[in-house]
Amino acid sequence: MGNPLFQQAKKAVAKAKEEKTERAIAVAKNTLSSAFANANDAERKQLHDLQDELDTL
Repeated sequence: MGNPLFQQAKKAVAKAKEEKTERAIAVAKNTLSSAFANANDAERKQLHDLQDELDTL
């Protein structure tokens, strides 16, 4: 089983990119933060990439 927080972070970022609302972006940032705590190195790299995507919104 994969990291469920990692999966939630990916979904939250996708939703934030689609909606582009402050609320969706804030939820995605919080989810990313939580996911970092339990992520392995490969997941952290992907989470950093997701964070970069959020920063452009």
